[in-house]
Amino acid sequence: MAIAISMPQLGESVTEGTVGRWLKQVGDRVEKYEPLLEVISDKVDTEITATEGGTLLSIEIEEGATVPVGTVLCYLGEAGESTGQGGGAPTVQKTPVEMPVAPPIAAPAPPPSPRLMERLTERAVPAPVPEPATKSNGAAQTITPVVARMLSEHNIDLSQVQGSGREGRVTKRDIEEYLERRGQPAAPAPTPAMPTPPPVAQPAAAPVAPTPTVAPIAPATPPAPQIQRPAPPAPAPAARPIAAQPGELLPLTNMRRRIAEHMVNSKRTAPHVTTVFEADLGAISAHRNANRRDFEARGVRLTFMPYFVEAVVHGLRNHPLANSTFTEDGIQLLKDLNIGVAVATQGGAGLLVPVVRRADEKNLFGLARDMDDITQRARRGGLTPDDMGGGTFTISNHGVGGSLWGTPIINQPQSAILGIGKIQKRVVVTKEDAIAIRPMVYLSLTFDHRVLDGATADAFMADVVNRLEQYR
Repeated sequence: MAIAISMPQLGESVTEGTVGRWLKQVGDRVEKYEPLLEVISDKVDTEITATEGGTLLSIEIEEGATVPVGTVLCYLGEAGESTGQGGGAPTVQKTPVEMPVAPPIAAPAPPPSPRLMERLTERAVPAPVPEPATKSNGAAQTITPVVARMLSEHNIDLSQVQGSGREGRVTKRDIEEYLERRGQPAAPAPTPAMPTPPPVAQPAAAPVAPTPTVAPIAPATPPAPQIQRPAPPAPAPAARPIAAQPGELLPLTNMRRRIAEHMVNSKRTAPHVTTVFEADLGAISAHRNANRRDFEARGVRLTFMPYFVEAVVHGLRNHPLANSTFTEDGIQLLKDLNIGVAVATQGGAGLLVPVVRRADEKNLFGLARDMDDITQRARRGGLTPDDMGGGTFTISNHGVGGSLWGTPIINQPQSAILGIGKIQKRVVVTKEDAIAIRPMVYLSLTFDHRVLDGATADAFMADVVNRLEQYR
């Protein structure tokens, strides 16, 4: 009997999904757990795998179509078996998930050159998936479109990557680990790179930045496939911009479009106000240095972020308005303390905000363990929609890129977001009127003025700072 593969519910609040790309065609043999297609939702992009082995009998939903949860996407069974539907695939309104070409240019502007249009077309149309890819030993290997794109973006020879999947198949995680071993790769360079180009414009409203666990590194010379040693870190690490030529129009990726919509909606919805405090991190620095090796022996990296989460939880307990949502009927105080922590994706393609659930029920080790887990899974594409849902307060560590302080945008429908600046040693006057060199940081709280007044927001920040400075 044919097996129906339906659109899964990719998260508690997700009601529909978009078919991004079919990885198999009708008539192809599929093994159990082998990826069938890519699905895009408001939360995350993911692959749908086969629940059983068999032959792909039919594809019911075309690429680019958005359908409700539970809609049959395809049928698996034995070759020649009937699906029992007796009709064609349902007609579904197609919703584009990527911009295949650039938007029309305004009439007064001259038409772009053929060379520019060729580059735009190459950039907008996904690269074809090798069918199959071949490793150096001559054995054919099937790879997913995600892996194919990563190989292309980072100029990686497939034969240099050791696969950990079924029958040696190279997975997304294998690529991530390969990049970590050889260091941050140079961007693909189809045209000669300009020496010391001016800074590439960053997004106008970048509310969040990568967590401090991994800083981008740049090789001193273009890496060969055999290079295994990472190059020294860049003096001012930042997400690697997408390679582009001046004057080009970069089509929006699905992730970038969703980020843009979310940011604009937040600014239109809530009146944003930002207050900035300074904190002495001497106490938590000493505690971290004393306990870091013990945490590592237990398999967990101890960064500064768990301390900030713990301090935020302390502040939210004392000031529940900062852990709330504005509604037309009133301000809804939230029961759980679920802290979202922004993580930038590799290559600067976008960002994700995985959530540490019930952070108030965890000690420092539990917070460090959970954050280490979600950060690593975020970077290798292993998050699920539920990992990023249900947040009640967000932390943005923009200081990892060298920023001293910023004005992050509220992650709707939350009421506040904390920005963490760069931790650096500065000369300060202590409470005893002595001059000392201390590890200092600027903390900026952006809050919804419909929910919080300045006095309440400042009281919350004072509690956060006090917790950090008096850490035991």
